[in-house]
This record gives sequence, C-alpha cells and structure tokens, in this order.
Amino acid sequence: MQQIYRVLALYLLLQAGFATAQATQTSEAIDRADYARKLHGFWLGQSIANWTGLITEMDRVEPPFYSDEDWGSTDQPNIWGAFVNHSSRINFYLPELDRVWGSDDDTDIEYMYWQLAEASGSPKLTAEQIREGWLRHIYSNENAPISPTEFRRENYLWVSNERAFYLMRDKGLLPPATSAPSNNPDFAMIDAQLTTESFGLMAPGRPQTALNLAALPIAVTASGEAAAIARFYVVMHAAAANLNDKENLATQLQAIAALAAEQLPVSGYARDMYEFVLEAYTTNPDKNDWEQTRNAIYQRYQINGEGGYQYSRPFDAGINFAASLISLFYGEGDFRRTVQIASLAGWDSDNPAATWGGLLGFILGKDGIERTFQRRFSEAYWIHRTRKAFPDHTPVLAGEDTFSRMAQRGVDVVEKVLTAEE
Repeated sequence: MQQIYRVLALYLLLQAGFATAQATQTSEAIDRADYARKLHGFWLGQSIANWTGLITEMDRVEPPFYSDEDWGSTDQPNIWGAFVNHSSRINFYLPELDRVWGSDDDTDIEYMYWQLAEASGSPKLTAEQIREGWLRHIYSNENAPISPTEFRRENYLWVSNERAFYLMRDKGLLPPATSAPSNNPDFAMIDAQLTTESFGLMAPGRPQTALNLAALPIAVTASGEAAAIARFYVVMHAAAANLNDKENLATQLQAIAALAAEQLPVSGYARDMYEFVLEAYTTNPDKNDWEQTRNAIYQRYQINGEGGYQYSRPFDAGINFAASLISLFYGEGDFRRTVQIASLAGWDSDNPAATWGGLLGFILGKDGIERTFQRRFSEAYWIHRTRKAFPDHTPVLAGEDTFSRMAQRGVDVVEKVLTAEE
C-alpha cells in the first residue's frame, strides 16, 4: 500500500505541474545538447529493442508461451513457420559498431513524421500533408523493391497501415476518414501505437500539446480504443521529460502511466487492462514472476473476453497493450529487463519492446544506453530499407542518416513546437 500511495502522491504532483504549464502556455528553453542526447537515446534504444523483439515476433500467441528460461535459447519459428534472418538466438541484438541500423515499421513512419514536421511551416501537420507524406515516402505493393529474404515485393505495411495507405492512394481519403470503421475494418489493430508515440517527445512536459500534434497521425489508422491506447503512449512520452534521477524510476514510470491512463475510456477494455495488470503487478510478491501476469491476461482477455474485449488477431491493439504493460511494470525502469520481458511476453513482441526501448532510451540518453551495455553502438540509420525518397544525409557513409543528425534536427522541431506555444 505504501508504494501505491507514493505513486499517487507523485502523480498528483506531476498532474498539477502539467496543468499549470498547459494553462499558462509558457515554455522554458530546452538545453539543446542535453535534449539531443535524449533523442539520440530514443532512436538507439528503440532500434535495439525493435530488432531484439523481432526475433520473437509472433512466435507465441497462445500457450506454450516463452518464459525467462528461454532467454538465450534458440529462436523458434513464428506462427507462419518462419524465422528472422538477423539472429538465431533469443537475446539482445547488438550489431558491431560498423553495421547500420535498418529501419522497420516501429521506427520508419515515426522518422517520416519528424521529417514532415521539420519541413512544415507549422509543427502540427494537416491531413493533406500527412497524405502527401505517406504517398511520397511509402511504397505500394506494386512498386516496392524485392525483399532479399522473401523474394517478393514488400512495402513493409500491414493491417491498418496498409488499409489506410490504399484508402489515401486509391480513394483520396484523408484522416480521420482513413480510420473510420466503415472504411477501415482494421481500425482496432496495433498500428497507431507504434507509429505515433514520439509526438510526445516533440512537446516535452506538455501532454496536451503532444496530443494535439498526434491527433491526426493517430487517426490515420486507429479509432476507438486503439486510438485511446495510442494517446496513452503519446502522454507517456511527453511526460517522460519531467522525470529526474532523484526519484525511483519505476515509481515515476507508474506515475506518468497513471497520468496517461486518463486517455483510456473508463468503461473500456483498455482501462480494464491497465487496472488489471497494475493490480497484478502490485500484489505479486515475486516481481520476477511476470509470466504469471502474462498467463492471466491470456486467460482473462484472449480466452474469456473480459472487460468488454473481443480478441480478433495477435496484432490487436488490445492484447498487445496488455502485454506491453507487463514489461513496463515488471521491468521497473531497467532497460535490459524491460526489453527482455517485452520480447518474451508473446504476440507482436517487437512493438511493445520498441515502444519501451525508445522511451527508456530517451530517459537514459545515448550515454546511459552505452553504460547499460558497456559498449558503443553504431548510429547509422538505413531508412531506405523500408521507405523511400528521403534525402541522403550521409552520402559517403552507409545508410542515409545518423541518430546524432536525427537528434539535432529533432531539437529544431521541438523548439518550433515550443515557440508556437509562446
């Protein structure tokens, strides 16, 4: 109970601070160098976690699930009988310093949104700008390159993202029409929560501003509870700028999660999942036994359909939100442990892993991640692995960009957002 009261107290303090900042619409200038290190940490942490989570993506969507005992073991095939080609073992993916980080759907659409915001006169993108950006930078299935592993054209879009793309291209629809259930039957899938969370980082300490920036990007692919879950992640990222190293990080993460949970409809399944996982974690005397909670959410939601949730597919927004909360709470702010749990928990495992890897990477910064793993990392980024028509910022190097360059330009976007509020 003492822990719960500490979380509540900190939550109220954070809430009061945010309310004041929003009401007065004041902003303090950010420390460019410090914020650039944080944004570098975001892209690096997200990439480490993304490629680690991809090893187990869709391996386990029902029992027998993975557990801690499987960490370090040989990877098993996913539900389609396939393996990834970048690792044969379930472990952190940590490429050598001279390698390039490939883009994936957990990072590439976010990269696109940051570039669109950078090029725009206003940090808040219009529906027309979003549509133009999608059609310019995202391949269709007809003109996508041949995948070197699948030997077929691959545009790296799935479920709601792919539906939205073709609604924009073939029918000329704009968001939010692209996520309307009458137009897009995949509106309740996971897509928005892995493509829009970094809008929170554009508005540090200002959740409402971040939500305003993210509203249309979320509405490209998500409606209803899926959109509420995406807003949860946006608020988490905006609020992360207010965390400090003088308080317990696990407690602070619970506090900003409580703030973010206000985005979840009180009577909806996402709120039920948040409250159920938090209670299961809080009352579990063994904080290493996250598997108990994972097994419980499988039974409660996927099998029994409690809380108003109806399981559809393993890339539902709902079941993956519940799984992500397990790694958030049981990870307790530790980067390695959080990503490990997220990767083992099941379902669309690369997405929760990438989300929390990015958030914790932002909190730790580039240097903090290097201390965590006791090594340096490549910062080269290959956006054209999955997307197209971006400028090559590193013409004499592999890839088209670097995390440090992305971070420096990202600070420009943040300052644009803060200036627009003054």
